[in-house]
Amino acid sequence: MKLSLQTKNKLAPYTLLFIQPIFMATNTIVARGGVEAVPPISLAFWRWFSVFIILFPFFYNEILKNKKEFNKEFFKLFFLGSMGCGVCGAFPNLAGMTTTMANIGIIYTSSPVIIIFLSILFLREKINFLRILGLLICITGVFTIISKGNFDFLIDLNFTIGDLWVLGAALGWALYSIYLLNWKSKFSLMARFTLIAMFGFISLLPFFILENVYFAKTNYNQTFLFWVIFAAISPSIIAFSLYTKLQRYVGASLAGFSLYLFAVYGSIFGIIIFKEPLLNFHYLGGLLVFTGVYFARKKI
Repeated sequence: MKLSLQTKNKLAPYTLLFIQPIFMATNTIVARGGVEAVPPISLAFWRWFSVFIILFPFFYNEILKNKKEFNKEFFKLFFLGSMGCGVCGAFPNLAGMTTTMANIGIIYTSSPVIIIFLSILFLREKINFLRILGLLICITGVFTIISKGNFDFLIDLNFTIGDLWVLGAALGWALYSIYLLNWKSKFSLMARFTLIAMFGFISLLPFFILENVYFAKTNYNQTFLFWVIFAAISPSIIAFSLYTKLQRYVGASLAGFSLYLFAVYGSIFGIIIFKEPLLNFHYLGGLLVFTGVYFARKKI
């Protein structure tokens, strides 16, 4: 009998809860550096096209042998691809053109709340007091980092059309998270992810064409290649596959807390790569987020 990771080591799933956001947070590197060289929808399209091209040779036998299952799961796979890769791939890039990183961070933290709500509504998942407490502590920690320790800053925020893009991305991630766990599949984890990536770039194709024709053309050079490959590997193949495993171990609502760690790790990447200063509010916000995740994983 093959033992699961959860059976072998009860701490392993929660270790994954802290590790997975490291790779997911590299998406902030793409959002900050990549969109300066590659148009936002183009970057999202080629990112997921590259993911599919990289993975397909390894899983095409399984996919071709399960044509009947593919037909049965067609709508589900298309929905997951369009939400997880299409909406969550392009919307944050579009948002960055008209709104601030502070607004993006604050609005995106609504996704775990939406996940919890949908989990209760559709999956009848039980949410205990400690998880709610952990959620509130995490939100406080993220707001501490975004506001730089001055909560009056939040009152002065100006909201733009870009904020609607972020809200759409938060909803898209919540729907992806819920149905990824709720919809069972006959495909293996990575074969399913390969198909999700395929439908992701297919859903982005018409918008990619419109962007290139009417808004911004893509320059295919070494810089383009670097950002696309980096985006395809770290915040896509590694982060998404780990997130799927994380969901299986701890459930959709607790896995959603990885977004708060995402905010902390994103700040750390900003400090290391973009030479942003490390100040007291970073320590305080990070401590609150990690404390919130600790409470969220506890059981009464």
